[in-house]
Amino acid sequence: MELSPIVTQPQCHRTTRSFEWQSELCDCGDDCNICLCGTFCYCCLGCIVAKDMDECCSCGPTVAMRTRYRSLYRIPGSICLDCLTVTFCGPCNLCQLKRDINRRKQLGIF
Repeated sequence: MELSPIVTQPQCHRTTRSFEWQSELCDCGDDCNICLCGTFCYCCLGCIVAKDMDECCSCGPTVAMRTRYRSLYRIPGSICLDCLTVTFCGPCNLCQLKRDINRRKQLGIF
């Protein structure tokens, strides 16, 4: 019986649940660049998010975009909650979407 040498050490992997948001609405500290972009260049971030989702630029900061994304990844919520989030927390909404997209890309589930 031949033994093969161990060439890599076990790594600690952070698991994620694909059916929930990868970051909270107000977790702007997780990525300061996205937060700054959402604060000072809201329209630009809207276009970036729309491009990530293969939509037109004007679709980024809308209720439909958030609802579509949430439905695509089976994230719990409602259209009413999406409407309130986009209306009263627009920049935080876009920042959350972009952070979530980036995290899902890293995990290979986007």
